Amino acid sequence: MSLLTVEGLSKSFKGLRAVDDVSFEVEQGAILGIIGPNGAGKTTAFNLIAGAIKPDAGTVTLDGKDITGHPPHKIAAAGMARTFQLMRPFYSMDVLQNVTVAVLAGGASEKSARDQAAGIIERIGLSQWRDSPTEGLPTAALKRLELARALAIKPRVLLLDEVLAGLVPAEREPVLGLLEELRTQDGVTLVFVEHIMAAVMRLSDSVLVLNLGQVLTQGSPQEVTSDPRVIEAYLGEEPSA
Repeated sequence: MSLLTVEGLSKSFKGLRAVDDVSFEVEQGAILGIIGPNGAGKTTAFNLIAGAIKPDAGTVTLDGKDITGHPPHKIAAAGMARTFQLMRPFYSMDVLQNVTVAVLAGGASEKSARDQAAGIIERIGLSQWRDSPTEGLPTAALKRLELARALAIKPRVLLLDEVLAGLVPAEREPVLGLLEELRTQDGVTLVFVEHIMAAVMRLSDSVLVLNLGQVLTQGSPQEVTSDPRVIEAYLGEEPSA
C-alpha cells in the first residue's frame, strides 16, 4: 500500500480551476518530483495536501488514514511536514529558538527540545548561524532553516516546495546530499516541487508533470523529460524546420 495517496484533488478560485482532478501515489521511501510551468498548480496542490486550504473535491490519504481537509497541525501530527517556497521563520527569534519551537510542536518535552534542535541544526549545516538572529540571514541559511523546522517534527512524508530556489550551484549540492540521506538513512518519503531539472533528474524515482492544473503525464525522469508534451508545455511548440 502506498504511504501517500492523492485521488481526484480539485480546487477552484473564483471560477478558475487551479487544480483539476489530480491523482498520484507515493510509496514508503520513494522520491516523487513534481514539475510544470509557472501557474501549473504545483504549490496549490501542496497547499491542499498539507491542509493549508481545503479541496473542493478529492481525497488525501496518509498511511491509510483519510486526512483530507484536516488542519495543518493535525496533518503534521499524522507525520507529514512541508517547506515553503517563501520562507516563513519567526523573525523575532534566533535560529535555535526557531527550531526549538518546531521540536516542541512535534511533541518533544521542554527539557529535551533545545538539545534536539541543536542536533538538527548541526545536521542541516546551520551551526555557524545557530545563535544568529533570523532576520538578515542569507538565502541559503533561510532555506536550511525552513528544512530544519520541517524535520523537527520527524515526518514520514516531507513536502518540499522549491527548496533549491535562490541557491547558487555550490549551495545546492549540500542540500541535495542531505535529501538523499534523509531517504536512505531515515526512510523519509519525499515529494518535491522543483524547477531545477538537474535536481529532478538526480533525486526522483518518478516525476509528475502538471500543466494548467491537470496531470499531463507521470513516469521516470528520463521518460518525462523526453516527452514532446512536456517539452511543449515548458517551451511552446517547436517551430517547423
